[in-house]
Amino acid sequence: MREQFGRVTIISATLIVALAILSSCEKPATPTPPPVAVTVTEAVVKDVPVTFKTFGSVIPYQMVAVKAMVSSQLVEVNVKDGQYVKARDQLFVLDKQPFEATLRQAEANLKRDQAQSKFAQTEEKRIAELLKEKISAQAEFDQAKANADALLAAIKADEAAIENAKVQLAYCTIKAPIDGRVGAVMINLGNLIKANDTAALLTINQVKPIFVSFFVPEGRLLDIKKYQTAEGLPVEATIPADPAHPEQGRLTFVNNQVDATTGMIELRATFDNAGERLWPGLYVNVSVALTTMPQVVVLPNRGVQTGQSTKYVFVVKADDTVEMRPVTTGLITDAETVITSGLKAGERVVTDGQLRLKAGAKVVLQAPGAGNTASGSSAVSAASAVKAEANPSGAGQ
Repeated sequence: MREQFGRVTIISATLIVALAILSSCEKPATPTPPPVAVTVTEAVVKDVPVTFKTFGSVIPYQMVAVKAMVSSQLVEVNVKDGQYVKARDQLFVLDKQPFEATLRQAEANLKRDQAQSKFAQTEEKRIAELLKEKISAQAEFDQAKANADALLAAIKADEAAIENAKVQLAYCTIKAPIDGRVGAVMINLGNLIKANDTAALLTINQVKPIFVSFFVPEGRLLDIKKYQTAEGLPVEATIPADPAHPEQGRLTFVNNQVDATTGMIELRATFDNAGERLWPGLYVNVSVALTTMPQVVVLPNRGVQTGQSTKYVFVVKADDTVEMRPVTTGLITDAETVITSGLKAGERVVTDGQLRLKAGAKVVLQAPGAGNTASGSSAVSAASAVKAEANPSGAGQ
């Protein structure tokens, strides 16, 4: 009996040890993870413009270097540095006296030759009558006719000299050939002006309208020619210091050849520039609108994630859990991505807070800009939700 009792005692002790070991190996229950605070937006359908961006520089629509056509002393300056002038406005006046004297001389020569020509024609007629009566010789008539013809030619030369003198006199008043903005006036009153001197008196730039010149790779040329219309493609020029107010223009010039050394081609867009915000020499950001993709599904760029082999989005379902869904993307602009497949308009997509998400995770929505972590009021909401799930009856309150 004693041996049986001893064996029972050993077995009982063994069972107690085994139960203790099993009890110590039990894992604690895994708590439900709190919902992740995220920001969401709905996929929308809209027209999306197809554009390409580059940079360019502003150049004058026209530029004229004003020079004198005659040599004389400068007696009037009627323009100031930086002034806006219109075509035919008077800029400078040169001393006219030498040219007025030349004109008077040419007019006097004309009157003299006209008087001599009248006498020569009368003499020609008289000798012609005498020749008919055999009183005068043929040689005498020929000489009279030659004199009359020579004086007629002299009259024509005098008339031409008068016209030239008038032109030279007109050159003494220098007028603006175009509308535009004047640069620095490079000459002062009283100086002697030389005709066609190397240095210009001033330069006029036409700034209304104005050109923006930019270069694009030759690969873009086919797209440009494909979508170019008679009105020209819409072009935006943005001043880097004022990006909120782009200027609107039209593509009006495509150069007739590609630069073989760079593979680039020059384009120019014309802008009304009524406010003169675009200034010659200014560098601007250029956006050319080629066409428009009608009614496509778009998302903000931050809502699209990139995986190893595909792109995906986190879609928030009706029960506030997320689905990791692969999508196919198309055009990507500065702010939005076109979704060609995998997503429908109206579906909610996570745009902030994706780093803490996985498929099936519970989310709590927060206002845009509130951050991508469950902090502040979002953290309180998430903690309250977890607490309610863990203790629905309110036990332990």
